[in-house]
Amino acid sequence: MRSNGKHPLIIPKNVWALGIVSLLMDLSSEMILSILPIFLVTGLGVSVLTLGLIEGFAEGAASVIKAFSGMLSDYLKKRKILIVIGYGLSTLTKPFFALASTATWIFTARFVDRLGKGIRGAPRDSLIADSTSTKIRGTAYSLRQTLDTLGAVLGPIFAIIILYLTTNNFRLVLWFAVIPAVLCIVVLIFGVKESTLKKNISRKKSYFLFENFLKITPVIWLFFLTVFILNLGHFSEAFLLLRSQEIGLKVSFIPIVFVVMNAAYATVAVPFGHLADKKGFFILIVYGFLILVLSNIILALTNSIGWMFVGIIFWGIHLGMTQGLLLAMVAKLSPLELRGTSFGLFHAITGVALLIASLTAGYLWQYYNSGLIFIVSAIITSVGITFFILWQWYYANKIKKK
Repeated sequence: MRSNGKHPLIIPKNVWALGIVSLLMDLSSEMILSILPIFLVTGLGVSVLTLGLIEGFAEGAASVIKAFSGMLSDYLKKRKILIVIGYGLSTLTKPFFALASTATWIFTARFVDRLGKGIRGAPRDSLIADSTSTKIRGTAYSLRQTLDTLGAVLGPIFAIIILYLTTNNFRLVLWFAVIPAVLCIVVLIFGVKESTLKKNISRKKSYFLFENFLKITPVIWLFFLTVFILNLGHFSEAFLLLRSQEIGLKVSFIPIVFVVMNAAYATVAVPFGHLADKKGFFILIVYGFLILVLSNIILALTNSIGWMFVGIIFWGIHLGMTQGLLLAMVAKLSPLELRGTSFGLFHAITGVALLIASLTAGYLWQYYNSGLIFIVSAIITSVGITFFILWQWYYANKIKKK
C-alpha cells in the first residue's frame, strides 16, 4: 500500500519488504563483523592500525559509489535494479570471508561488500521516501532501521551459539553467514516493487549527471558539513569489540557486545521515529549525539565489564535516536527530483568521515592507548553538536524569511 493511496498513515508493504531485506543481510553481515576484528587480530595477526585501515578504507572508498548511485537512480528513475546489484555484490563476497587466509583476502572482501552497500544505499533510501507520505517518513525510516538492527542482534547471537558449540570455530560462523545473504536476494527480487513516482517526473535530457550537485541548495550543503563533523567522532564499531576484549570479556562471548548494542538500537528506533514525526527531528538528534558523548566517556574511563556494557547500551541508543532521523531529514530537505543525489551525497559524506575516524582510531590505539580514541570521539562529537545547533538556527531563519 503506497503512501499516496487511501491510507497515508499505514506503513507501505515496500518499506516492510525492504526492512526484511535489510534484516537478512544484516544478520549475515553481523555474524561476520561480530567476530572479524578478533579473527583478524588474534587469528591472522593483523595490527589494530591495519584493522582501522581495512574498516575505514572499505567504507570510505565505497562512499564515492554512493554518490554516483544516488545520481544514477535520479537520472534513470529506477531504484530497484541498483538495489539488487548492491545487495547482490555483498552476497557474492560472503564465501570469501570463510575462505580467507590473509588480511588481503579480508580487505578485498570487505571492499567489495562495502561497494555493494554503496550502490544500494541511496536508491533504497530514496525508494522508501518515494513509497511514503511525509506524515510517516520518520517512522518508516526508523522501522527499516529497526528491522535492520534486529538482524544485527540475531547475527551475533547465532555467532555466539556456533562458537560455543564448536569451540571457537570462526570459519564455520563465516560459512553459516552465507545462508541469510542468499535469502535476502530472494526477498528483494520477489517482494520489493519499483517506485511509481518515476512516471510523474520528467527526465531532463542531459548526460552530465554532475550538474545535480550544482542544484543542491546551500542549506543542504551546510547540513552535510554538519553531518560530516558529527560522524568524524563515530569510528567503526569494530573498536568496541576490541575494547571489550581488552577489558576482559572472553573471546566466545565478544559477539554479545553487538547483541546488546543492536538490541538497544532496535528498542528505541521506532518510538523515537514516531515521536520525531510529531515533535520534529532536531532536538532528538541533538540528544542522540549527546548520548554518544556520554557513551564515549564511559568507554574511555571504565575497566569494568558492567560499566562497559552501560557504555555499549548508550552507543546503541544513540544509533536508534539518530540514524533513521538523519535520513528522514535528508528526505525532508531534498526536492523530489534530487532525492537520490541527496541520499548519495549523505552516504558518501558519512563514509568519508568513517574512513578518517577509523584510521585515526587505529593510529591512536596502536601508538598511544585505547581510551584516547573515545575521548577524542567525545570532543569531536561535541563540536559537531555545536555546528548542528548553529545550522538549525540558520535553517529556521531561512524558513521564516520565506
